[in-house]
Amino acid sequence: MRILPLILAPMLFLGALAGCSAAPQPRAEHVLTYASPYPPSHPFGLADQEWMKWIATKSGGRIAFKPYWSGALLSSEMSMEEIRHGVADIGLITPIYSKGGAHLLRSQSAFYGGIRDITDQVEVYDCLAARFPQFGKELHGLHVLAVQGGNFPGVLTRDRPIRTLADFKGLRLRAQTDAVDILKQLGADPVNMPMGEVYSALAKGVIDGVVAPADTIRSLHFAEVARHFTTIRVSRGAYPARAMSDRAWRRLPPELQAIMDEGRRVWEAALNRQLLKAEEAGIAYGKSNGISFSPISPAEQQAFDALYNKDALIQARRLANVGIDAVPIYREAQRLIAAGDIRCEAK
Repeated sequence: MRILPLILAPMLFLGALAGCSAAPQPRAEHVLTYASPYPPSHPFGLADQEWMKWIATKSGGRIAFKPYWSGALLSSEMSMEEIRHGVADIGLITPIYSKGGAHLLRSQSAFYGGIRDITDQVEVYDCLAARFPQFGKELHGLHVLAVQGGNFPGVLTRDRPIRTLADFKGLRLRAQTDAVDILKQLGADPVNMPMGEVYSALAKGVIDGVVAPADTIRSLHFAEVARHFTTIRVSRGAYPARAMSDRAWRRLPPELQAIMDEGRRVWEAALNRQLLKAEEAGIAYGKSNGISFSPISPAEQQAFDALYNKDALIQARRLANVGIDAVPIYREAQRLIAAGDIRCEAK
């Protein structure tokens, strides 16, 4: 009777292999799942791990995390819904790619024309979210753990450098929502797609370039599929980017909820630091790998900024079609930016 051993041997081997590869489960009162579409080596992933370590230490080991990276659980377009419904306890959410239910969150990132840096992006967002209830309505079912700003995008192209606004004509470019209409006015053909799809689209020639910050040259390996970077300054705002489902939040006792809230500034500071570090590394990497960097003249930048703010007001008015009065939100964002000293007690 050798059949049984022959059957059992592969099963025992697979079982042993699974046991060797399985990560040890952390011993904690609350083991929270975390999901991200990015790998742990990405600047976002590095900041996420810094936050996890801080929370675990601050909680005295009462909170631990089980992360799922590289899109294993979350999608870009449905991340908010997926966290609401418990696909993961905590996740990287992307309202800027949401297919529905986040009209203001997606559009308001265009209201920040003239913003100076990442810290100010987050401060302006907090002021707006504290004052205008529509932000909270679109975040129902979620507890925001971090708001994310970002490095200012330029334009990375495959074959044609951009040195004037006229050079945009005819280029098919991946761009964030708030830049789409401006690019159309300049004669470009903009498309909005998740960043995870851009590399292959550039490699295949589906798009001619991408509106993105310089850190992507290295972090997303764009130096392999593009040759030119134009340092036009595209203003951008902040948006809620890390959130926990309300159901998972309510499972935590008040003292641990307080630690999670305190950790917001830790997470945002880590994101800020990693983004700036990645931008410096991206520029250095690009230069060493043959990327040409082309500045745009002050006059061309001024003309672009005027188009940006004009279009942002149009986008704000357009939200009336879905019952959102966004013009006061746009005007408040511009007032805060013009004032220079942005302070809100929203955190």
